[in-house]
Amino acid sequence: MKQILEFEKPIVNLKEKIAELKRFTADSDIDLTEEINTLEKRLAILENDIYSNLKPWDRVQLARHPERPTTLDYIEELFTDFIEFHGDRLFADDAAIVTGIAFYKEKPVTVIGHQRGKDTKENIRRNFGMPHPEGYRKALRHMKQAEKFSRPIICFIDTKGAYPGKAAEERGQSEAIARNLMEMAGLAVPIICVVIGEGGSGGALALGVGDEIHMLENSTYSVISPEGAASILWKDASYAQTAAESMKITAYDLKKLGIIDHIIPEPRGGAHRNVKKQAAYLDEVIAQSLQMLEKYSVDELLEKRWEKYKKIGQYQTI
Repeated sequence: MKQILEFEKPIVNLKEKIAELKRFTADSDIDLTEEINTLEKRLAILENDIYSNLKPWDRVQLARHPERPTTLDYIEELFTDFIEFHGDRLFADDAAIVTGIAFYKEKPVTVIGHQRGKDTKENIRRNFGMPHPEGYRKALRHMKQAEKFSRPIICFIDTKGAYPGKAAEERGQSEAIARNLMEMAGLAVPIICVVIGEGGSGGALALGVGDEIHMLENSTYSVISPEGAASILWKDASYAQTAAESMKITAYDLKKLGIIDHIIPEPRGGAHRNVKKQAAYLDEVIAQSLQMLEKYSVDELLEKRWEKYKKIGQYQTI
């Protein structure tokens, strides 16, 4: 059974009424075609009104939807001959990050992404998509391998944040994230980053330093979750919706701020409504990005990457 979000309930209720009238018409001699047509027109208007005017908190809910496509879903749709690699050669394998090599339109690429579960059992195994330091070290190991063999890197970002537990801190969580930021800034191959769900804090940034950064229409990207921000600002996580309004975490906000390069549209109702259609939208943007980035020499690529991040935000020299 699909999960119904709060703002979708009027749509679902109207769909149920239409379905009920259709069943009644099929089981009786009474023709309710005119009433059904009227309700279907009303439904089209209602859907357009709701999905065209989503609030930041609505997009947060869509980004967190349990049926939203994950990294492995997009790998299956977009790439061929994917081979997953495991382990960081230091401590363990972190299932919250998936890495491997594949072909994209007959070109070898390295694919890296956060991976959450589809059910409780898988979420526990993948730590709800929140990586430990060994996950980021695994990702970095394959980034360096991609550089060695001149393979473009495609990163899918979808995490609430890096795991904040004691064990992760003891094994160098912040150092692992910082090293990824430093190394990604200087990798001599094209890097394309796509936020496909939640992009939370340093856990997202550790896979987010790229030449092109894209976001799905209903994804979010922020330094902290709305609940976390509300707990700090108002000492009350129930103000999360208010925090989401002011944090500028949606794709449209971040596009205006110059932090991302492209907003990838989603099927009406969210990416989970039609995975193949969503993958097609994603495919178009990735192909365009790769075609553009592969024209640059290594020096040009690194210079443009440096200029890109230098323009984000404001700073003063003293």
